Amino acid sequence: MFSILVVTVILASCLAMPIKDPYSYSSAVGQGGGTPFASYGEGRITAVRVWETNNNYYYYYYYYNSIAYISGFQLRYGSTWSPVFGGEWGEKQEMELFNDEAIVEVSGKYNPADYICYLVLTTNMGRTLSAGQPSQVSFNFYPANMGNELRLLSGRFNGAGITSIGAHWGLVYMEGAGNSTLETALETVTPII
Repeated sequence: MFSILVVTVILASCLAMPIKDPYSYSSAVGQGGGTPFASYGEGRITAVRVWETNNNYYYYYYYYNSIAYISGFQLRYGSTWSPVFGGEWGEKQEMELFNDEAIVEVSGKYNPADYICYLVLTTNMGRTLSAGQPSQVSFNFYPANMGNELRLLSGRFNGAGITSIGAHWGLVYMEGAGNSTLETALETVTPII
C-alpha cells in the first residue's frame, strides 16, 4: 500500500506544472526623452482616447505631409479617466469598450529619433483604434499569458508628444463590476455546505 502511495506522489509531482507569473511586460520602444508616465486605475480599461498631430502644411501652393505622431493618450478604468499623458492637441480618436471586451494587442510604429508615430489598440473582439501615420519602425506588444489583457501603458512624453511606450499585461479580478468573465464564472459555482 505504501509503495502505491509513493508511486502516486512521484507521478503527481512529475505532472505538476509550475504556475506562471500572471503578469508580463512588453519593453518600451522609442527615443525615451522627457517626463516618465504610467497610467493607473482600478478595474478593467473601459475606454481609450488618443490624440494625433499631423504636421501637414502648404508652402507656395505645394502640400507637404511630414511625419505625424501621437501627441497624447488617456485610458478610462471603470468610469474614471486617467490623466492625459502627453498633450490634448491634434485630432482625437476615441473607442469605448463593450462589456467583457479588453485590449489584447498594442502595435504601431515609432521614429527612433523622436516620437511614437502610429498606435493601434486591438481588442479581444477584433475591434481596433488607430491613430497617427504608419511610417518608421514597427512594434507589436501582446501578453505572454493567455487570458491576460492590457493593464497599463508606461513610457515618456515631452512638450510635443509621446516619445516612448511600453505595455503591462495582467489579469483583472472584478467584484461587482458586471463586466468580468471571472465574475460570471464565480456566479455559476454552487457552494458545497
